[in-house]
Parts: sequence; structure tokens; C-alpha cells
Amino acid sequence: MDWSALITLVMLGSVLAALVFTRLSADLVLMSALALLVLSGVLLPGQALEGFANPGVITIATLYVVAAGLKETGAVQWIARRLLGHPQSIRGAQLRMLVPTGMLSAFMNNTAVVAMFIPAIQDWAQRLRIPVSKLLLPLSYAAILGGTCTLIGTSTNLVVDGLLQTTLGTHLGLFDLAWVGVPLLVIGGAFLVLVGPRLLPDRGGLSEDLEAVREYGVEVEVVSPGPLVGKTIAEAGLRSLTYGYLAEIDRQGRLIAAAEPNRTLQAGDKLYFVGAPECASELRRIQGLRPASGSVHKLDIANHQRVLVEVVLGPEFAALGQNIRDSRFRSRFNAVVLSVSRSGRRVPGKLGDIVLKMGDTLLLEASHEFVEQYRFRRDFLLVSALNDSTPPDFSKAPKALAILLAMVIASASGLLSILEAAFLAAGAMIATRCITASRARRSVDLPVLVVIAASFALGNAMDQTGAARAVAEGLMSVSGDVSPWMALALVYVVTAVFTEVITNNAAAVLMFPIALAVSDHLGVSPLPYAVAVMFAASASFITPLGYQTNLMVYGPGRYRFSDYLRIGVPLSVLVGGVSIGLIPLFWPFVG
Repeated sequence: MDWSALITLVMLGSVLAALVFTRLSADLVLMSALALLVLSGVLLPGQALEGFANPGVITIATLYVVAAGLKETGAVQWIARRLLGHPQSIRGAQLRMLVPTGMLSAFMNNTAVVAMFIPAIQDWAQRLRIPVSKLLLPLSYAAILGGTCTLIGTSTNLVVDGLLQTTLGTHLGLFDLAWVGVPLLVIGGAFLVLVGPRLLPDRGGLSEDLEAVREYGVEVEVVSPGPLVGKTIAEAGLRSLTYGYLAEIDRQGRLIAAAEPNRTLQAGDKLYFVGAPECASELRRIQGLRPASGSVHKLDIANHQRVLVEVVLGPEFAALGQNIRDSRFRSRFNAVVLSVSRSGRRVPGKLGDIVLKMGDTLLLEASHEFVEQYRFRRDFLLVSALNDSTPPDFSKAPKALAILLAMVIASASGLLSILEAAFLAAGAMIATRCITASRARRSVDLPVLVVIAASFALGNAMDQTGAARAVAEGLMSVSGDVSPWMALALVYVVTAVFTEVITNNAAAVLMFPIALAVSDHLGVSPLPYAVAVMFAASASFITPLGYQTNLMVYGPGRYRFSDYLRIGVPLSVLVGGVSIGLIPLFWPFVG
């Protein structure tokens, strides 16, 4: 190895150490490594920045827009409600999540599946009061395992199949890999459900102590016709809110103070919730409910421009001493008062009759411009918008779901590549107003994209300098003469190690010629070794670097590097053992 290979190996070790032992953000670590590789002359700028032009990275960026369109229209909640349901335990939640994820990943790019499910799982975990860290890493692993079931399930399979065609003139069928992939999905899924909850961190729960926050009362009405009419309170998901609880029901003037979980909802029921300010935002994301205040519907603000805002009344507020009805709040500020909190407690009584006092905290529905317009006005001491509080536009959910379905069919059938299908889907989301251009721009998670793109520089450096090849060939040479089965195991292990520290496609491309050389040396068929490279390159469970979906859940799940080691090592051993045992049964050494 020359000096550039040594620098690359030192850089790789430094990156892994920084991710394991420090709290530095992953994007800062990876971009620092990229810069040092360029400054040291190991890589040319164009080589170091190849990841930023990689179709996979651009596909992920585009899918963020598609996922945001699904979220903005409430389609994500619809998908989650139909596929995920209301399990009673963490294991039940993982099982309900793993099945659709694995099935979708077999026919759809797994990065697309994870990008679509992340916001749905986050919202679902919040409603179930389950730490999101118990679900997002299994989501990534299920997508990886599902992708091994078909030839189109992951780009790695297609890369190796392309190498088989150009090198040996042979190729695999669409479902050939299912003989090993399906058992891997079943066995790996069972491990995640049975053992995973004990190994995954308890991190990322968003439960709030309602005694320690400002308390509001929020009134909503059951819409007719609507999906909640005829359902019980528990079936509607109203007993598992994160930020509030159902206090009472007003049914045609009759007050129901004890709202039992099995009580059936009727059209026109007015539901009174007590909780934190985020409770109002949480209720707006449930299809079939609308604010009980008629003034909300009179606001001259488009749905996608609405937001929930908290304001504290100052001494110069003109309507101090007046009740809300007489204050003409809506006409003055183009905003509607949803609730009032005083000294951290909700103010009881009919909303319109509440007399406003200095220091009262009001929960409003207003436009995005309200915050900037009134932030420095003396009417209010404080103006603060609630994050992610724009109500979903459920009327456009069917359009968003149709766009998603068309994207899946187009990519799964081979009519379009996943990048082309994602481009069209993202454009359709904006064209049909499922999401505005400004919100589409804000939906792209730049730190995640930077981490993925910058990690390609390490892979390129390992490949370009010969460091990866030298390490791989050294490992093979020390093993000496071994049986075909042991050689298969060694090829699998080396590929699996490489896919953890460089990208999965780079590991596959690097190990493919070495796998063919091993089969040629032993005088056996190259197919089992090529298939082993396929499965090993996809089996990245131990680090967040090896696979894009692992990086995608790294931030949202608030994971640490050690979390991947704790659950990834036993899962890798299990998957590797099953793969090495099954591959020769369907692709014999003599052929």
C-alpha cells in the first residue's frame, strides 16, 4: 500500500471513532473527512464530490418531497391507520410495522419505503406513547431484509446482476433470490420482534408532563359524514393522544362527563380536550374532526397557510377587560382564539364569554405571516408559532395516494427507474397542490443527504487508492486452502465487513472480482459466490454508514453509534449464518 492508502485507512478509522466516541454530528464528521481527503491529495475534488451527484442521493432528496406531500394531505395518517392499527405493546407495534415494510421493500426501492414510513412511524409512535427509537431502526432493517427478496428490491442486487451479465453472460430472474431472501425476512423479522425490544434504546419518547406546561381546553366537533361516526373513542385513537386527554362530550346539549373508551361517537358530538398547546395540533391531524368554533371556518386563509400560534397579551392590548366575543379579535388580527390559558391553567367557561386580562396566553389559528407581522407589536408580549401545526388537507389525500401508487407501479414494473418515477411523483405533488413549493423545499432533510453523499468519498478513496483491495486480498491469502463452503463463508464475511465501512454498492463492486477469483481457484461454480456478495453487501446492520436507510433513521431516532452495534451484531451473525447455509442449496458449487 502507498501513502494514499494509509491515509485513507487512518481517515476511515478516525471517522468511525468520532461517530462512536463523540457527540459530533454525523454530517460534520463526514464532511470533515471529505475535505481532508481532498486537501491531502488522496482524491480529486470531482471524485470526492461524486456522492452529491449520485442518483441514489438525489432519489432520497426527491422522495422527501413525495413523503411530505403524503403528510401534508393526511395520507400518511391514512396509511398508518390502515396498515399499522393500534397495537397494545412494543412487540405488537414492531410486528405490525415489519410486515408491510418488508413486503413493499421487495418491489420498491427500500430507501423510498423508509422515506415514506419515517413520518408515519413518528406520528404513530407518538400516539401509541412508544419511544420512536424502538421502531425506526427495525424499520430500516426490515426494509433491508425485504429488499433481498427480489432482484429489484435493492440497487446492490441489480449491480451484481449487471456484473454477472457482462462477465459471465448469465443473469438472475426477478424472484430467484426469494429462496434465500424470504427466509431471511421471516427469521430476521422474528429476531427483531422477539429480541429487539430488549436491545433497542429507550430514547426519543415525546410524552409530556401536562402539569409542567401551559394547559388549554380545545373543543372539536365530529364531522358528518366522516370516518369517526359510529366508532368508539378508543377505535378513533382519541384515548392515546400524546399531549392531551378527552375531558367531556357535549351531545346535543347533554354533557357526558365520563368519556369511557367504548362510548360510540355520533355526528355533531363536541369533544372537549384538555392538555398542552400541541394537543390542538395533534387533533387537527385526525381525519373526521374539525374545530368547534365557527369562526375558524370564516378565516380568509388558505389551508396550507394556517398555523397554530401562542401569544401573551401585553398591557397595550386594546381589548383588555372585554370578553372574546366583543373584542372583535378575528376582524382585528385575522386570527381566531381557540383557547385561553391563565397562570398555566386553562380558563373554564364558554370561550366567547372569557374576559381577557394582561398576561393571558391565547392559542390562536392564524396565518404564517401573523408571527412576523405581530412579533414586535406592543399588543403582545410574546408571539410564538407551534412547530408542524398546519392542519392536513384531507380532501387531497386521494390524489397523494394515487401519485404514490403510480410511482410504485412505474418503478416496480421497470417502466421507469426509481429516480425518474420519484421526479414525476414529486412534481405531481406540487402540481396538484398536495404540497406547496416552499414547503417542499423545507421538507428536504439536508443533514441526512450530506451524510450519505459525503460517505461516498470514503468509499471512493478505499477503491481508488487500492486500500480496500489490499485488505480483502490479504484476508483471503491468510486463509490458505479451504473447502468451497468455508471459502463462501469467508467471501460473505469480508463483504459484510466492507459494506459496514463503505457503501453497499462499492463493497459489491469491489468484492465481485475477488469472489470470481476464489471460485476459479477452487474450480467451482461462481454463482454461489456472486449471490453471497449480493446478500452480504445488503446485510448492513452494524453501523449507520453501510446502508442509506440506516443513515436516514440515525437522526430522527436519536440513535448513537453503539445502538447499531448492540442489535446489529447478533442480527448480522444470524443473517449471515442463514445465508451461508441456504445459498449452496439453491446455487450448487458444481454447476
